[in-house]
Amino acid sequence: MKNIIKGKCVDISSEGKGVIKTVYGVIFVDSLLLGEEAEIEVTYARKGVSYGKIVKLLKKSPDRINPLCPISTACGGCVFQNASYEYELRYKKHKVEEAIKRIGHLENIKVNDVIGMEDPFHYRNKIQVPFGKENKHVVYGFYKANTHKIIPIKECNIEDKKAGPILKEIASLMEEFHIDPYNEDTRKGIVRHVLIRTSRSTDEVMVVFVTNADTFNGRNNFVKELVARRKEISTIIFNINKRDTNVILGENEKVVYGKGYITDEILGLKFNISSKSFFQVNPIQVQKLYSRAIEYARLNKDDVVLDAYAGVCTIGLLVAPHVKEVISVETVKSAVINGINNAKLNSINNIKIIEDDCTLYLTKNPPHFDVVIMDPPRKGSTSEFLNALLKTKPSRIIYISCEPSTLARDLEILSKDYQIKEVQPVDMFSRSFHVETIVSLQLK
Repeated sequence: MKNIIKGKCVDISSEGKGVIKTVYGVIFVDSLLLGEEAEIEVTYARKGVSYGKIVKLLKKSPDRINPLCPISTACGGCVFQNASYEYELRYKKHKVEEAIKRIGHLENIKVNDVIGMEDPFHYRNKIQVPFGKENKHVVYGFYKANTHKIIPIKECNIEDKKAGPILKEIASLMEEFHIDPYNEDTRKGIVRHVLIRTSRSTDEVMVVFVTNADTFNGRNNFVKELVARRKEISTIIFNINKRDTNVILGENEKVVYGKGYITDEILGLKFNISSKSFFQVNPIQVQKLYSRAIEYARLNKDDVVLDAYAGVCTIGLLVAPHVKEVISVETVKSAVINGINNAKLNSINNIKIIEDDCTLYLTKNPPHFDVVIMDPPRKGSTSEFLNALLKTKPSRIIYISCEPSTLARDLEILSKDYQIKEVQPVDMFSRSFHVETIVSLQLK
């Protein structure tokens, strides 16, 4: 017997789900907007917390719209396809405010309105999709939320428009060349995923096949035919991943067409991007993100800057022309190599790129820094790194975060000696619940 409950959405969770509060506990509901009332079927329950889906909408929000994507509710990647963009931006600002207040225990911190997009669609320069079989045909798409069941797609509304036709051609060619997708149950087949990266500034396209084999019959002819049919492809890479893992890319790869990388630009600098390079997925918003970060840093020619969690040294290279010296610290060797190559590509000589863990580096008696720019992963920084910052006392800190909860946790530590000057959310991941935030801190 179905468990149906009537309720009103009184809040939105950190993952964009509607929140209904009952005497039995909280119910999180997909696609339910703030203020809406609905009949809800409880699909999963545990003590105090339940999950549900809309059976019947009793009162609609004025912000509700018809989603462009027919599978947005099943896919789970775009939780706001059914809401106006203004609603989404209000939610993201509120998400940052609530994290700072509830997790960071910081009161009276002003959060600026989110810097949004003119058009919040077709922005992603990187897409990675699993391949499988359905009714004896090759299909590709996205995994249904919390499963490994592929939901086939024809087009994704947030990916670069160049990706869709290439994926369609790949599926067609796989059938023509009798190349089977990888089957997780039988552990047979060849193609596990296809990753496509695009460049906004050069129009270059990279295609990466993640395969379960070092090679296969007809591979060279398959590549030649793909390039002949889709002339926009600049380079093709085969990445080998034979492991039983959720990690998409394997360690070994081979470039079979083109130069093995594409080139894009940010604020006038060029960056070579490999299959494994970290590079912001929104090439439009990244210009706004880094411009605002540089503005908040108030750089001058005498400054020595630490670029912590540097990745491929994107922000370090962008600030280098404005300062005396940049020291970029990154633990991933391939990213360090990318950073060194990108410094040479742009003839930037006042940056030192160090392969090390940021926490270990900052606790080993490093030089004095005037400015620290930190862009840690989703899990945030470490208390050891933050306490080392409090000891070294740079005059300014720019914290770039992709996760408000860990940002707020870290700000609570830094706020002992630093005043929060600006909190600027930027919509880097439109139609999803994710939000990027820049925080400017000044030594008290």
